[in-house]
Amino acid sequence: MTRLTAETASLFARTALGHVAREYPNKMDHVLSGPEDVRGPRDLHPIFFGSFDWHSCVHGWWTLMTVRRLHPEIAETDAIRDLADPLFTPENVAVEVDYLAWPGSRGFERPYGWGWLLALGAELARHETPEGRRWEAALRPLVQAFAERFKAYLPIATYPVRVGTHFNTAFALILALDYAEGSGDVVLADLCRERASAWHMHDRDCQAWEPSQDEFLSPALMEAELMRRALPPEAFAAWLPAFLPHLDREQPATLFHPASVSDRSDGKIAHLDGLNLSRAWCWRGLASSLDTRDPRHEVMLRAADRHLVAALPHVTGDYMGEHWLASFALLALTA
Repeated sequence: MTRLTAETASLFARTALGHVAREYPNKMDHVLSGPEDVRGPRDLHPIFFGSFDWHSCVHGWWTLMTVRRLHPEIAETDAIRDLADPLFTPENVAVEVDYLAWPGSRGFERPYGWGWLLALGAELARHETPEGRRWEAALRPLVQAFAERFKAYLPIATYPVRVGTHFNTAFALILALDYAEGSGDVVLADLCRERASAWHMHDRDCQAWEPSQDEFLSPALMEAELMRRALPPEAFAAWLPAFLPHLDREQPATLFHPASVSDRSDGKIAHLDGLNLSRAWCWRGLASSLDTRDPRHEVMLRAADRHLVAALPHVTGDYMGEHWLASFALLALTA
């Protein structure tokens, strides 16, 4: 099974270092309430101004912090520290927090960026180095602000969003639940589990009408992976065969075959490389819930490897993919 090596960690670090502080091109999620709101990315977001968009910058930093913790021996370790130190400061975090109070920011980056910001907070909380603790403490007010946003939003989120793009609620809840469990935020953890059950507990016989042209998340597998994490093991063991009853026969077939990417210079079409990587992550997670003697276990691991082989060579090469794909490759390689 392919895992994260020091060589790959170094490649991902170099890639992320090349874009988290690259301000342009930039696709902003910014509502203009008046002419005074016409401001640039770095002015609005003094930490997360790079990587083409705010959320990609957040998970670009998650990539850097994760590889630095898992492979502190790589040559890029000092460069990560030197770039992070002047950015992850209480003053810069205060500006990021203040942005959330702007009149048009209620839906800012909901829910994808919210989940990734909590994932970055959860990752920094795992660091035991002095600088890691310093960055975690500095970022904590922003992490807590997004945790509170989840707590306000989830009770009024009557329905899930099942599309395989940034609006997918299952993916965001996976990241939020991981943060909540690690930080001891019982209220948020309970809300995530309650919403997951309310949205998906009675889903049956998934037909998996995917992929769509610009999806980077599998609606079917992301839902299954959320339920694996949200339900007690015995409840999930009963839920999975009702939701995907023919996994042992590699059905629905579309879930087992990597998506084809026709043009990696097209930012939307390049999403399909991310679909292959996120499917690999889900397949590995789902396999971990099964006994190795279960025929579905080997089927899932083969599917994961198939998707990784298809996507890993394309994590770098064109900026439309490399400003974000390493994060999803890292999820899959460390699952």
